[in-house]
Amino acid sequence: MEIMAVGKLFDACYLNKKVLVTGNTGFKGSWLCSWLLKMGAKVYGISNGIPTRPLSLFEEIGLETKMEYVEADIRDGEKMKSLFARIQPDFVFHLAAQPIVIRSYHDPVETMSTNIMGTVNILEALRILENECSAVMITSDKCYDNVEWVWGYKETDALGGKDPYSASKGAAEIMIKTYYHSYFSKPESPVRLLAVRAGNVIGGGDWAESRIVPDCIKAWNNRKAVEIRSPHSTRPWQHVLEPLSGYLQAGKMLSTNESLNGQAFNFGPNSDQNKTVLELIDALALTWGGNAEELYKVILPPNFHEAGLLKLNCDKALALLGWRPVLHFSETAEMTARWYKTAAGGEKDLFAYTTGQIEQYIALARERNLIWCRN
Repeated sequence: MEIMAVGKLFDACYLNKKVLVTGNTGFKGSWLCSWLLKMGAKVYGISNGIPTRPLSLFEEIGLETKMEYVEADIRDGEKMKSLFARIQPDFVFHLAAQPIVIRSYHDPVETMSTNIMGTVNILEALRILENECSAVMITSDKCYDNVEWVWGYKETDALGGKDPYSASKGAAEIMIKTYYHSYFSKPESPVRLLAVRAGNVIGGGDWAESRIVPDCIKAWNNRKAVEIRSPHSTRPWQHVLEPLSGYLQAGKMLSTNESLNGQAFNFGPNSDQNKTVLELIDALALTWGGNAEELYKVILPPNFHEAGLLKLNCDKALALLGWRPVLHFSETAEMTARWYKTAAGGEKDLFAYTTGQIEQYIALARERNLIWCRN
């Protein structure tokens, strides 16, 4: 496989390194693995099967033939220890989770056991490693105790949540903090870790249930109007490559900067990208085609709690990591809709198209002078 010509992208720190991604078969995990592969990393994945079918980005872009993938449940602690001991990763990105808010109401035990005890099992597997390893633990912006104020949440704000999903993510953050102070802060520990928080990520190849973009594409592909529950809810929409660039930058800097050990970072768009669901549909329609008002219909609101306003303060990521978002909202929507439209048009090599969008993103980042992609 040809390594992406990216100069000193992330200081070439992932080249020929063993990188373990949990949740590699998911939407974000598939994009992350694609980026790592194109940078020349040796990519390993752990995931409890394919999360979406019949459509799955992991399968659409053929990642099963491009990396080593083990099907395993992160709730199996002994299996995690065995896999980590065998692989001895240089970097770990922990994304595996039960990620759907609605499903957390239907099955809170699955959500809690996966998101809390699954995270504990990954931390335990890291704890027994004897090789140097930098671990980026991914949770969610919903880990914060959201009181729907108008300013962004900072990394020092209270954790928690009114719904099972948010509570599970807040609890996972507490587990990460506990393990850092108890084990990974010690001078003799070969493992460093940090926590990262992002949410409302969109982009090509997301086929998860109860998410606005996949719901739109599935309906529009069948020439139907998408049903939406909360048209005026605002979210900090960002393209999947935005937080992934932050995760990769965090992993790189963690490996060389001990002061980042145990820290937490938010990754989100600029505050002017806090757009409503209807504004997102309008923006997608510009590329997909059609009158946005004909592409959706509002149904009864949900009978469970769902946050109406949520955004993050990302000043810390800028100050300590030199990270900031690359894309404007219109570019985020255009790249997302373009991927789905290309896939619907019968594109034969979706891996090439997907990594082509990564290269497009890197080119814009260089044009806008982002630190992580300077030559």
